[in-house]
Amino acid sequence: MSIDPGFTCSSCGERHTELPMSYSAAAPDVWNAGFEADADSMLSSDQCVIKGHHFFIRGMIEIPVIGSTDIFSWGVWVSLSRDDFTRALDVWNAEGREAEKPYFGWLSTELALYSEGTADLKTNAHTRPVGKRFSIELEPTGHPLAVEQRTGITRERVREIAMAVLHPA
Repeated sequence: MSIDPGFTCSSCGERHTELPMSYSAAAPDVWNAGFEADADSMLSSDQCVIKGHHFFIRGMIEIPVIGSTDIFSWGVWVSLSRDDFTRALDVWNAEGREAEKPYFGWLSTELALYSEGTADLKTNAHTRPVGKRFSIELEPTGHPLAVEQRTGITRERVREIAMAVLHPA
């Protein structure tokens, strides 16, 4: 028996051939296009600096999908201290960098699907081998996102997320 990865969307009624297993934010929530002209600000696909005082890295909140080996991922931004950001840059391309201690940070991406805000949740950013984004571990609180990260989500929840992301209200 094969599992159909697609779903029929209850919002638009259309058949989507694939169930997306990840979504990502292009920048931290505090970024705006006006910072592009600022010499002390920069945004790349994995790093962000705002006015030389605020530092961010991009990572993945990974959530197991119950009853499968699949992982659902949120691509998010986390703020780091200047020292931790500098250290992360120092080892960015270094083999063995995954041995680094986790960096404390604050989630800097608002995931509107959660009734409780997600921006400013406490995190630990775990460095992974070169070429892989940080693994973002949320503080184990009762926040719905933190609970999902610890306990996993169903495939039906992944479909709910897809419908909400593909058809925002």
